Amino acid sequence: MAPTQTSESPADVKVDTAAIRAREQVTARRVVFAGSGEPLALIGAMVVLIAIFSILNPRFATIENLQNVLNQASLPLIIGLGATFVILIGSIDLSVEGVMGASGVAFVLLSANSRGGQDTGIWAWVLPLLLAAALGLTSGLIYTMLRVPSFIVTLGMWFVGFGIATILYGTDAYPELTDDTITLWVAKITFGLPNVFWVAAILTAIMAIVLRFTRFGRVALAIGNNEEIARSNGMPIIKNKIFIFIVAGLFSGLAGILATMQMGGTSNHIGDGYLFITIPAVVIGGTSLGGGKGGMFRTAIGVLLLTILNNGLVLAGVSPSYQSAVSGAILVVAIVATAWPQRGRLRIAK
Repeated sequence: MAPTQTSESPADVKVDTAAIRAREQVTARRVVFAGSGEPLALIGAMVVLIAIFSILNPRFATIENLQNVLNQASLPLIIGLGATFVILIGSIDLSVEGVMGASGVAFVLLSANSRGGQDTGIWAWVLPLLLAAALGLTSGLIYTMLRVPSFIVTLGMWFVGFGIATILYGTDAYPELTDDTITLWVAKITFGLPNVFWVAAILTAIMAIVLRFTRFGRVALAIGNNEEIARSNGMPIIKNKIFIFIVAGLFSGLAGILATMQMGGTSNHIGDGYLFITIPAVVIGGTSLGGGKGGMFRTAIGVLLLTILNNGLVLAGVSPSYQSAVSGAILVVAIVATAWPQRGRLRIAK
């Protein structure tokens, strides 16, 4: 009696692999915002907000304020690039503020500072970024190897990063950067735009290319769309997930460094508040909480929309209490509206 064949033939496997790659490429095309109605609707909402706030306060439409808006949007956008990759695979990263704190304090202490520290040159950048990458790596390993939900892992890593920042910060006086060239560079305007925004814009373009044109980006989209299919087709699921968390850590660490440059010094709370504008901005931009749908330009639009809203409310003279209420209500409605079509795909385990 001939043995029963239970496996697919090589030809079948080849067809399946080609099919999943074709689906990856189709999904990847959706990250280009020019052909999508959702980003265009967000751009329209942005234009309406600009018109309303310009009427309420003519100062809103000045060049100086628009440069200020771009400056304010830069750090959330940089953080959002890493957060977008994490959310695209259906996970979440809550470690942002802790990683920013740890990297920011490390950067100042390794640079020329008011505590008498010596400038270590390029290592003042490399070591804090390696610290941020290590925190991201730890999150990724625990998440993938021990199968702990990313929500829990990264929440814990938030406090680990904050603890490292607190230890490094110590009990001495507030450490300030003594090299004026560092603090002046981030505030400098080049070709009409703040330097820090140029950094964010260039990184956004690079990450959009990575997501759209590389296998790493397509695998991230495939994981978010259907992890089981991606795994059955031999895609490097675990490796990609770990690397995504490392990338997210690096972007949070870079944001922490740039935040200290903007302030001219640091504290262990340097990252406070950034998490709760970045993740909502990513989701409002159209990146699905269930994974598999979204893009970097969408995130940029979401960040700009929320930054314009916050800036406009301030210039309109709205009380801080009302600002929080209005912003919170808009965020809840926008996130619910965005996530509702994908609610069947959301899983607590992610």
